Amino acid sequence: MLTRGLRPLLLMRVLAIESSCDESAVAILDRRRGLLAHELYSQIELHRAYGGVVPELASRDHVRRLLPLVVRAMAAADTRPTDLTGVAYTAGPGLIGALLSGAALGRSLAYGWALPAIGVHHLEGHLLAPLLEVDAPPFPHVALLVSGGHTMLIDVQGIGRYRMLGETRDDAAGEAFDKSAKLLGLPYPGGPQLAALAERGRSGALKLPRPMLDQPGFEFSFSGLKTAVQLAARAEDLSDSRRADIARAVQDAIVETLCVKALRAVDSLGHRTLVVAGGVGANLELRARLSAGAAAQGVRVYYPRLEFCTDNAAMIAVAGLERLAAGEREPHRISVRARWPLTELGPPGFAHRLRVTGDT
Repeated sequence: MLTRGLRPLLLMRVLAIESSCDESAVAILDRRRGLLAHELYSQIELHRAYGGVVPELASRDHVRRLLPLVVRAMAAADTRPTDLTGVAYTAGPGLIGALLSGAALGRSLAYGWALPAIGVHHLEGHLLAPLLEVDAPPFPHVALLVSGGHTMLIDVQGIGRYRMLGETRDDAAGEAFDKSAKLLGLPYPGGPQLAALAERGRSGALKLPRPMLDQPGFEFSFSGLKTAVQLAARAEDLSDSRRADIARAVQDAIVETLCVKALRAVDSLGHRTLVVAGGVGANLELRARLSAGAAAQGVRVYYPRLEFCTDNAAMIAVAGLERLAAGEREPHRISVRARWPLTELGPPGFAHRLRVTGDT
């Protein structure tokens, strides 16, 4: 993906900033040479005492961390401001204060260095993260986007050409992992802790509901699962083995639901390619079961490498580079959106055409 296109685009090099939640990240991506630098600072320890992300603390920490990360990334990539052709930053969706921290820095650097800037949709970054791999997925494909805040099935016809097939009506899959982990007394962040505990649980020892699994369509619901876990965790004899069995049942329920719905979508659309993106895509049980089920249907599954499943700036660089190359530019103002429907996006260059022609 990074080596295709017209000759002038081969010279593009983008600095990208991600700050939508609790990860401060900076990356430098070159269209010809690939990813030159990828720096990340996680705020997990900062928020651990509170059992979740505290938005104000996250915003303040981004202010402290991002500029030093830019300096480190520029040094690691042996890049000067004059080597860059643009700056990309996450403009939404996410925590508004955290988004503003990264957008203010990104827009200011672009202004000071006389470079074009582009605000990137965080979820588009996740969808395009697999394009960082040598073996990148072809278009069209179905994407299963699963994270702490989102669970979606998307028909991806190309970059910026997204049609929503279904999403969660309540809790996201990652949220269900985290809330279940908290009910079992596991430390923050709960999802990885629950997956580790599930390895010691017995398959079939406890059966938890799979909401909406027997209904047609591609929508999800995980709030009922959380309620069932809450009831199971209230038992007086909550031994270590019982907790492991519950963790295994939670993971089995979420993974089965995601697999069935995703493969149903691929089969319905007639695609032969499935892309899995987002933090829950790092779950090894999900990867194993989904790959096995897809192989049985003659479908190939693509994943980003584990470090690019969770929030990172490399994925923002991919999306930003494509849109900057197509002529998209942000005006000289800082604008972010806490909520931003993915389907509002168009192909690269579309937003630029709207600004120039006034089309709607």
